[in-house]
Amino acid sequence: MEEHNRNEGSSGGSVGVDAGSVSHSRAPNFIDRLISTGLGSGLSPVAPGTAGSLVALAVYFIPDFQKPYFIIPAIILFFGWGTISAGRMETSYGHDPSRVVIDEIVAMWISLLFLPKRILLAAFAFLLFRMLDIFKPFPASYFDKRNGGISIMMDDVVCGVYTNIILQLYLYFGR
Repeated sequence: MEEHNRNEGSSGGSVGVDAGSVSHSRAPNFIDRLISTGLGSGLSPVAPGTAGSLVALAVYFIPDFQKPYFIIPAIILFFGWGTISAGRMETSYGHDPSRVVIDEIVAMWISLLFLPKRILLAAFAFLLFRMLDIFKPFPASYFDKRNGGISIMMDDVVCGVYTNIILQLYLYFGR
């Protein structure tokens, strides 16, 4: 069910792009594939989005990665790079291909931004993010229906922001 809304076009043809999205007419190269598939985790035959989210957690647990001067530039860099590479992958593999997981990686980091680095909190963030990513609350559902790299990234970013807000509120009021 997790990947219920993603299609993999096998024709290799071009996908129409919304008027407001960036054009990525160039075919994806090795770097695009490496970035967009989260170092290959998106090629998992089972639950590639979950595999990408787990890669994000593994990177998050690198010492000091959670510090704003590391995680914020990583989010910005991979959001921009992910937008371009995901757009190129969409032209080859169809609307929001399941192999593209850079959106889950960036969103998972957003889910954990400014939170204490605790294993149980990270596990809860992971579960909450995956649940929100499946159900796509508005405006994630809006972006999910659109084409282009920015839309691929934004539907998960919205879920990451929601996850972070919920966890921040839990930590603030739940004590």
